[in-house]
Amino acid sequence: MTAIQDDTASDLFNAAGALMATLSAHADLPAPRITSERVVSPERDDSGALILVWGLSFGFHRDTALSDFEQWRQALGVAPSTVDQGSTGPHAWLSAATAYAGVPLTLTGYYTLAQPDPGEDT
Repeated sequence: MTAIQDDTASDLFNAAGALMATLSAHADLPAPRITSERVVSPERDDSGALILVWGLSFGFHRDTALSDFEQWRQALGVAPSTVDQGSTGPHAWLSAATAYAGVPLTLTGYYTLAQPDPGEDT
């Protein structure tokens, strides 16, 4: 079971503060697409239910998505061994989770897989 509470704008204070701290500390890095969303925290409440907290997601979609992702991964000290890869059809992504200023933060770099030339034997 998940503990869901009524949210107010004040519940975003921690995520907003972490966002400002992250961007201030790394103002020279490529600008990500930023979203804030509720994510499952590692903690549980007294009844054992999962607790949702507001987290941040940084997405990279341009032709430089993988380079942008890597610059942020290094700047935030996220270990390469924690990066996950996924794909569906020709679309793929790299994803890594960390925390910044106590707020969960996910980095995702989106890219397109190279497609074989239809004239080549596979």
